[in-house]
This record gives sequence, C-alpha cells and structure tokens, in this order.
Amino acid sequence: MAASFQIRKFQDEDSEAVQEIFTVGMSEHIPSSFTHILKQLVTQMVLMCVFCGLMGSSKSFILPILAVTLLLAATRQLVVHTCTVYIENSLKKDLLSISETYLKHKNSCFWVAEADGRVVGTVSCLPNEDVPEALELKRLSVRRSHRRIGIAKALCRTVADFTRDRGYAAVILYTSVVQRDAQHLYEDIGYKKTKEFVAPQLIAKITNFTLFEYRLQFKEDD
Repeated sequence: MAASFQIRKFQDEDSEAVQEIFTVGMSEHIPSSFTHILKQLVTQMVLMCVFCGLMGSSKSFILPILAVTLLLAATRQLVVHTCTVYIENSLKKDLLSISETYLKHKNSCFWVAEADGRVVGTVSCLPNEDVPEALELKRLSVRRSHRRIGIAKALCRTVADFTRDRGYAAVILYTSVVQRDAQHLYEDIGYKKTKEFVAPQLIAKITNFTLFEYRLQFKEDD
C-alpha cells in the first residue's frame, strides 16, 4: 500500500469515524488481555485448585474440566466487560465532545489522518496536571487496514511538533502491558519508559495489569 495520507485538525463531521476507530482499536486488546490474565500465577493456582479439588471429590474428569472451562469463559467475559466499560467511559469523557475538550484551548488539539477519502487514524494531546512541563499524547489509533505505512509515527510527530511549539519540555503518554506494538513504536521514535505501575482497579491489582509511562524529552537546543 502506498503511504499516501494527510494529517489535519479534527472536524465535527469526523466524530463517528473517530469513535469507531477508537472502539475497534481498544477491542483488539481483548485477546492479549485475556492471555495476560492466564499467565498470572494467581489465575493458574485458582484453575489448578478447582480442577484438583473437583477431581478428588467427584472422581470424574468431566466435572473438573467443565468447571475450568466455565471459569475460563467467565474470565474472558470479565475482560470483555472491563474493555467495554473503559470504551464507554472514554467516549463520555472526551470522545463525544472532541471540539469542546481539545479545540477550544491553545495547549490542546485533536488530529485525524485521512487516506482514501476517509479517516484512518487519530491522535490528541492536552496538558497533564501531574506533569505540568509536558503535554500528554492520547487517543493514538490507526485502522488495521492502514497500519505499517507510517501513519502512527506521523501522528506522533505532529504531537511532538505541537508540544515543542507551545514551549513545553516533553511529551508523555501512558500505555499498558498488553499493548506491545505501541510500546515498540514509542521506543522506536525516541520515547523512554519512565515509570510503571499497576492500574488502580481491583481486577488490575489481582492480575498485575501494569501501565507504563513514556516520555519524549526535547533537547534544549531543539
């Protein structure tokens, strides 16, 4: 695929496409999130205890296998529910009111990447209360059909240029342990991992669902 696209500021008519790209992009992390949970020791211990306990009490393979299968299905459904709640909260927080959230303040903005006559990527930035010297990169997502042609990197450069032009010292962002492609992208364009912490939700603490803070620090002579 030829790398033919343009990056422009968000317009209100882009809203539906932006919401779709975000929703689909976040839903893609459900399988990797489920796999992450299965790799945790606490998950494996619970499954083993249930299997061995039922195996010992029932003297049958069928009941413990059925129970473990149901537990796995319930766990995946929990991942789906958690992802759905996050998507809904994100839509309410800013993606249903992008112009109001991002375009009415000089130190925030929202951009889309357009190719083949449609919106295929998104990114935004805004001030971070906890890191006043930096702007936070958010909502980076690219349609699967248009990945690996440089759109994500171009969107990140757009945020970096905007941030530098506003006189900030750095760009920061947050991503999760299951978003490995995103981590590789950020590290490839110069971001450094500066912090890692477990997400505050109970299920995240139980399953050690870690978030990473990345930072792109500008040189003083840039």
